[in-house]
Amino acid sequence: MAEDEQLLSDDELDAQYRSLIDSFIDQANQQAQSSSIENISMALLHAASRYNAYVVSSHAETLAEYEKELDRARAFFLSKYDEMLNENLDDYKKVYQQGMKYIHLMKSF
Repeated sequence: MAEDEQLLSDDELDAQYRSLIDSFIDQANQQAQSSSIENISMALLHAASRYNAYVVSSHAETLAEYEKELDRARAFFLSKYDEMLNENLDDYKKVYQQGMKYIHLMKSF
């Protein structure tokens, strides 16, 4: 955790978290002007997995410590991804249930 994050309140951390998400989505939407959304999706997944591996490795000083945390790290990240994906899929399900009121948000770029 960055030193400045230790000084932030929970609300400030949440706002920072949401801002980061929005910036990644904005960049993905910009990329969608020249790449397929499926390719962007896979690139985001790959980037997240690579960064998460870096995060796990940054908490271990030795190979033994690293290997000791691998199963726990995998379980954590897989569980979080499953939770987040289900939440977002449910959000898009509501678009269909509301008579396509927000269909313009689902258009391809």
